[in-house]
Amino acid sequence: MLSRTIFILIVAAILAETGIVLPALVSAQIPPVAADQPAPRVDRNSKVAHEQLLDKAKKGVIDIYFEGDSITRRWGATDYPELLAHWTQNFFGWNAANFGWGADSIQNILWRLHNGELDGVHPKIIVLLAGTNNVGNTVPAGGDEEKAADITRGLKAVLDVMQAKAPEAVIILMGIFPRNDNMAVMPTISKINNNLAGFADGKKIRYLNINDRLADKDGRLFDGMMHPFDKLHPTIKGYQVWADALKPIFFELLGPPAKEDHAPPPTGDPSAQIKP
Repeated sequence: MLSRTIFILIVAAILAETGIVLPALVSAQIPPVAADQPAPRVDRNSKVAHEQLLDKAKKGVIDIYFEGDSITRRWGATDYPELLAHWTQNFFGWNAANFGWGADSIQNILWRLHNGELDGVHPKIIVLLAGTNNVGNTVPAGGDEEKAADITRGLKAVLDVMQAKAPEAVIILMGIFPRNDNMAVMPTISKINNNLAGFADGKKIRYLNINDRLADKDGRLFDGMMHPFDKLHPTIKGYQVWADALKPIFFELLGPPAKEDHAPPPTGDPSAQIKP
């Protein structure tokens, strides 16, 4: 009989190949390296997605560059048509492009940034939301101090490469969203977010935490903000909270949205079968 660990890794690999990641298996995807070290995804689907995002980076006009994991990706993805319509409703005219990829750890995002996905793009604004997959839904037996420090270092490394490749951009660094698949990880998220706030310089890096609009003071999600099956991914209601926090900044930095949009066409999960 297969051991539980081997079984989980096999199932995780199968799900990753199809682009499906269950919250309980997210921690199995984390590369065995520090969060500030780039690490590629090795599943076929992620490799195809990377090629699509490289192509996307060369097309159209990108004034706003969204980066992150599945929480970011789904908002502007062709395989989530309702969320894509919501994205368009909120951001059309600002030339916003989505470069998130599902189940990515900070290490994976770093690798993608180091391997062409931001090269030559020159966005005016970058929106970064990442780290929840590194947090996972468990707390280390010895405490979360090192995990929080590791994730903080990883996100600082992401900021560093973004500033090196897009020095003119204003980076909106999002606080990690609350997740209720295990309430025990909320203190870890709070520690990381407190660290992230210290990276804001008031000019090129702005820190934005909307968690008090998604959850109560204890981190318990307000009704309807996240999908009930995973208590992790936002619903349209949750995404609207995010959009309402972002748009005043976009207005400030870019002015009102134009009547036309020149962002590259949206992409999606290469393995997804879109139903009519």
